[in-house]
Amino acid sequence: MDLFSNSHARGEGWYLSLMPPNTKGANFAWLDPSRLYCSSKALSDCVKDLLKPFYNDTVDLVVGIDAMGFILGTAIATTLGKGFLAIRKAGHLCVSTKTQEYSDYTGKEKVIEVREDVLKPGLHVLLVDQWIETGGTMKAAIKLVEEQGATVVGVAAVAIENSEGGKWIKEHYKYSHCIPEELQPQIDRQYWNPSETSVRKIRQKGCFLHLLHAVFCLEYFHKTGLTRKKQIKSHLQ
Repeated sequence: MDLFSNSHARGEGWYLSLMPPNTKGANFAWLDPSRLYCSSKALSDCVKDLLKPFYNDTVDLVVGIDAMGFILGTAIATTLGKGFLAIRKAGHLCVSTKTQEYSDYTGKEKVIEVREDVLKPGLHVLLVDQWIETGGTMKAAIKLVEEQGATVVGVAAVAIENSEGGKWIKEHYKYSHCIPEELQPQIDRQYWNPSETSVRKIRQKGCFLHLLHAVFCLEYFHKTGLTRKKQIKSHLQ
């Protein structure tokens, strides 16, 4: 049994509806994307969407950010047939490391680290995290990778908010995320109700179909009317 995979709508980003909102308050992230990982189909589709911009690029190594970037990062690395390197919260690795200070999405000062014996000049890296809110963590990870001479091919996350840091990442690096354009304003407002957009799309589609039907009817009656006129004229002659 594949949990949460019986979605009736399998359109673009269908798996995003699996993300439940925050019910615990401001001390927690405002969304929890981790439930979509419980479905192999959702996780597979998410990874495929994230990789679309990078299929023609050289990727030697996938680097994931502690902790939720490990899940997506390893899934992406496995799909590409590449290795995976973890960027950890400082103080966890028992080997020589490079460290980088940063402020996370809560405004807290933190430090991340990566081992010194993997990243090197000429290595092409795809950086992965679950979510980019302020961009502080990802920018620190980029700095860690580049200071060791490796090249950041791109950045991938379920969502990239259009915060100052998020915009900076989008402007300076190739990126991919799973959020359709029409849902990005909700992500930026940190308000999540994809059904609103779905309903609006359905209504717009319904209006379009009604219009299309009306045009078809007018064309049909116009043609049949001309045919009828020709028949009457022929009969009179």
